[in-house]
Order: sequence, then structure tokens, then C-alpha cells
Amino acid sequence: MCLLLGAAGVGKTLLVKRLQKLSSGDGKGDLGEPPPTRPTVGTNLTDIVAHRKITIRELGGCMSPIWSSYYGNCHSLLFMMDASNPTQLSASCMQLLGLLSAEELEKASVLILFNKIDLPCYMTMEEMKSLMRLPDIIACAKQNITAVEISARNGTGLATVLLWLQNQHRHSS
Repeated sequence: MCLLLGAAGVGKTLLVKRLQKLSSGDGKGDLGEPPPTRPTVGTNLTDIVAHRKITIRELGGCMSPIWSSYYGNCHSLLFMMDASNPTQLSASCMQLLGLLSAEELEKASVLILFNKIDLPCYMTMEEMKSLMRLPDIIACAKQNITAVEISARNGTGLATVLLWLQNQHRHSS
């Protein structure tokens, strides 16, 4: 099981829909127009096929107080942040630190997704890493952490996310 977490409005639902479309074809076709999305209130389960079935459980950002109820059986964690919203960065960083300190997630691999790089006002990965002191977080964390820039809207970086999921779930059940 893969958990997809992040603050409200960062693009989690769109990411899942895009990954599902990308994994359903040959992965080379045009993703087309972004599908309509609504804020997730609760949880969504989506199966992605990347050489094997991977179930992604997306939890709404408004559910962050009870995210810990869903940590069991989590093999990997996608944590999404909005690279175009600097005012949300500190709160997202605190959420990430809480996740990384959770005992149930100690063995989960973590992929941090800096989304919305298609917007003109986005912060670069280097700016985000510096502001949140990501190298220090990675050095202290028990988890294997990777960070990538993506745009769920236009598809940039989604093939990398799919490959990461495939590699993380290669030997899981």
C-alpha cells in the first residue's frame, strides 16, 4: 500500500488520476486535458498498474489529524507539497516531520513531490530544499527519502513518480 498525503489543495487527486491514466496505456501518449477534481473529504483508493498492481490510498488534507490511523501496511509514502505556495511551506514541513517521526512509517520509502511547477510563481526545488532544510531532514530520517519536481497538471515528472512506485513495490505483496 502506498499512502498519498499532503495539505489540502496541493493536487493529490489530480496526481492519482494522471498516474492511473499514464499507467493504463503505453506511458507515451498525451495525457490530454486535466480531468476535473474535487477536494477529497475522506479517502480514495486507486489501483495503478506499474508491472504489478499498486494501491494508492489518498487521504484528504483536511484529514491530517487522523492520518496516523492509516499508517499500518504502508510500504511507501508520497508526500505532496505545493511549490507555488510559500505560505504553506512551513505547515507542510511540519506535517512531513510528523510523518517521518511516526514509528509505523520507519520502514516506508518516501517520495516528496514538489507539485505545481507549471505555475509562473513556483519555487525551485533548490529553494524549497533550502527553506525547509531538506538535507538536514534526510540526514536525520530513518526512511529513504527522494524528492522530485512535478506538475500533475501538465504531466512533468509523472513518469519518474511511476518508476519510483514500481521500484518501491517490486518485491512487496
